[in-house]
Amino acid sequence: MRKHAIFSLFSLLFIIIVIGKVVIVAQAPMSGTWTSSTDQKDGKINLNLELKRNGSGRHQVGQSYDSNELQGLSANPNGKVSFRLVREAGTIQCDGEFVNGRGSGTFTFTPNSGFVDAMRSRGFDFTTSKNKRSNEESDVSERLFTAATVGVTTALADDLNSANFGKLDVDDLFKAAIFKVDGKFMAEMKATGFPNLGMEELVKARIFKIDADYVGQMQQMGFEGQDFESLVKFRIFKVTPDLIASLKSEGFNNLSPEEVVKFRIFNIDTDFIRKAKAEDPNVTVEDLVRMKIGVHKRGDN
Repeated sequence: MRKHAIFSLFSLLFIIIVIGKVVIVAQAPMSGTWTSSTDQKDGKINLNLELKRNGSGRHQVGQSYDSNELQGLSANPNGKVSFRLVREAGTIQCDGEFVNGRGSGTFTFTPNSGFVDAMRSRGFDFTTSKNKRSNEESDVSERLFTAATVGVTTALADDLNSANFGKLDVDDLFKAAIFKVDGKFMAEMKATGFPNLGMEELVKARIFKIDADYVGQMQQMGFEGQDFESLVKFRIFKVTPDLIASLKSEGFNNLSPEEVVKFRIFNIDTDFIRKAKAEDPNVTVEDLVRMKIGVHKRGDN
């Protein structure tokens, strides 16, 4: 009985120590250096932050912020500065100097341990990661640091959960914040015929500017039911409704996505098509590709 009580006591102490350790680390400030520049085009402040780390590697985050997001910093800073970025995940206090639109200095990050509990209640556990390193407690603070810099919030977590796109993790939250993936965008993509897109595909959609309007345009041009990667290829090779319309005007009405992309890869325009058709009215896409390659080879020689 006594042994059991002692064992229970040690187990309880261990739990308290572990939980307390995470909280203490989450509350402990972290420091690093920052550099910055002002963007003359849109008036944003480009801020790059690098945490000091005991181990190898670097933890850097670069973001552009409106000047009103950086409390205490004017739109055109000059001289000594002291400003801070206040977010749900924590506060970043920066001190340094700006000269001719460029700044540098040091910062201190104070994590908000309450944010960890708030996010855990929404299904996002900041104490675990797909990419674990040896110091798990340090990882928690670093993830909070990243969450603060990119603007991860409980509102974003609630919004993504409401879209019913399946189980998401903390890394998905970061991607959603960085690439502006929200519940509305998820719902729109689902409604266009892509109900099973994961976060990776949604990020691709943002990067390559694939939205409901673009999907609708491609469907109207006869590419309804194509897989998502075909749309990615269309965006990479700048396939537009105007291109599809011009190809149809030349008699190419039933092209596959791969054939459309070939017109872009080999720079086959309507003038080239018309010249080829003058020699052979039944010229195919493969014929045009071979002819184009032949032209290139003769030019090289």
